[in-house]
Amino acid sequence: MVWQSVSFLTDASHAEPVCDALLDVGALSASIEDADAGTPDEQPQFGEPGSLVASGWNRSRVIALLEPDADPGALLARACVTAGLAGVPPWTVEEVAEQNWVQLTQSQFDPIRVSERLWIVPSWHAAPDPAAVNLILDPGMAFGTGSHPTTRLCLEWLERNVHAGCSVLDYGCGSGILAIAAVRLGAGSVVGVDIDPLAVEAARANAQRNVVTATFHDSAQAVAGAYDLVVANILSNPLRVLAPAICAHVRSGGQLALSGILREQADEIAEIYGQWLPMQVADCREDWVCLAGTKR
Repeated sequence: MVWQSVSFLTDASHAEPVCDALLDVGALSASIEDADAGTPDEQPQFGEPGSLVASGWNRSRVIALLEPDADPGALLARACVTAGLAGVPPWTVEEVAEQNWVQLTQSQFDPIRVSERLWIVPSWHAAPDPAAVNLILDPGMAFGTGSHPTTRLCLEWLERNVHAGCSVLDYGCGSGILAIAAVRLGAGSVVGVDIDPLAVEAARANAQRNVVTATFHDSAQAVAGAYDLVVANILSNPLRVLAPAICAHVRSGGQLALSGILREQADEIAEIYGQWLPMQVADCREDWVCLAGTKR
C-alpha cells in the first residue's frame, strides 16, 4: 500500500489549528516542523517548563499523511477553512511506501557504550560485550534511555561511587535506568521515586526485564530514611524546589549527585544545595553539568 504525504508552509498561529482540522477531515496523522531547521534562521523550541517566550515556528511546515485514495486538494481546502486560513497555501505531495515501521524504528537505536564495563542495550540487540554490565533498556515513554548527556553523566558517577551493599535513592527515576544500574553495579537497597505513574510503571517493568530488585514509588511521601548515595537527574527548576527534601535523604557522610543542570545554572544550584552540603562540578558533557558532594 502507498500513502500520500502532503506538506505546506504556514505561520505559528495557524499551524496547530490546521493540524487539528486535518485530522478532523480524515488525515491519518499531522505534524509540525520548523521549516528553517538546519539554517541560521532555525528556532529552537526546547527548555525547561516556563522558559519559552514564544510557541511554534514563524515558518512552520505542516506534514499530513493521507489515505491512498484521498483527494489532497479537497481535504486541504476544508481544513484551511476550519483553521481560518485565507485560502489554501501551495502544497506538495509525495508517495510513502509501506515499510516495516517497527524494524525501521528499532534500527535507529544501537547499543550505547557508557564506559569500559557498562553498556545500555536495546532488547532486540545482542550485547556487544557479554561480559560487561549490560542494561537492557528500550526507548519508551519514560525519560532516560542513556542517550542524553545528563543520563550518561549520572551513570558514570554511579559507576565511580557505588560500592557493594550501599543504599541508593534515584529521585525522579524516569525509566529506572539509574536505579537498575546501581543494582547491577553492586548496590544493596535501591529505591526510585517519580511523580509520573507511567514512569514508575516503566521502571518496574525495566527492573523485571533486567532481573534486578529495586523498589519504585509514585509519591515522594512513600520514601523514608537516608541513603548512602542519592542521585537526581531532573531539571533545575524542580531541583531548586526539591532541595530540602532531596538533601534530607542523604545520610551523614553520604553522597549526592545532581544533573539536568545547564552550565550557566550550576553555580546557582550549587549555592542552593550548599545550605546542606557542599557541591562541586563532578563532570560535564556538552552544555550539561553533574554536581556532586558529600554530606558532612
